[in-house]
Amino acid sequence: MISFPNAKINLGLQILSKRKDGYHEIRSCMVPIPLCDALEMVLEKKSSWTTSGLAVPGDPKDNLILKAEKLIKKDFSGLPNLHIHLHKNIPMGAGLGGGSADGAFALVLMNNLFDLHLDDYFLEEYAAQLGSDCPFFIKNIPQIAEGRGEILQPVDLSLQGSYLVLVNPGIHVGTKEAYAGVTPKAAPVELEEVLLDRSRWKEELINDFEPSIFSNYPEIEAIKLKMYSSGAFYSAMSGSGSTVFGLFDQKPESLTFWENYFVFEAKL
Repeated sequence: MISFPNAKINLGLQILSKRKDGYHEIRSCMVPIPLCDALEMVLEKKSSWTTSGLAVPGDPKDNLILKAEKLIKKDFSGLPNLHIHLHKNIPMGAGLGGGSADGAFALVLMNNLFDLHLDDYFLEEYAAQLGSDCPFFIKNIPQIAEGRGEILQPVDLSLQGSYLVLVNPGIHVGTKEAYAGVTPKAAPVELEEVLLDRSRWKEELINDFEPSIFSNYPEIEAIKLKMYSSGAFYSAMSGSGSTVFGLFDQKPESLTFWENYFVFEAKL
């Protein structure tokens, strides 16, 4: 059985306060986009794990796909072994939620493969144990994320017909570094209200990570400025970066000035 875990972008990202558990209260609109990995699970006599595409660094036991398998098998004993293969296409550490998507899609795949009949609520509960962004990918529709990202509410938002351009300069921005540059504060605007009026997006739909990260990595800010000069109606860094996305009403004429970066373009 195969599925295609997709990335996400953030329309606005407000860092509201520091929690006692060490996490931060956030508020953001997350939107799925059609940049995907490929995840395959096959019943086998012996468990195995392989990857292709982009390199997947780190200890396999820390991979969210294998953590998802462990969570399910802890609660449902006697399940058969799996050969799991991941073809990695979404850049890692890029603010696109690729790892979170892989973990969440693994839960959905196992739910279908093993006929567990778990509804979205229980899958989201499992996903929240994997990571803050993981529950979003269970329903995988535009949603307002609150709490540490796991409290979700669907939002009436469509980017259909827009052109999306992603540019990743290959700069790794660690989550710890990103939060270290932010001073949490009350949101200056209501996110849902701003989302209703696209004319307000450029000035008011802000990612609170941007000021400090742009100061440390001016080349990331330069990508955002180039998006606007190329005709984007909205551009922002996604998550904690370093990917910058631009939304256009029409297909951009040329993207050759980013030929040394990872570039993805799609009509939504």
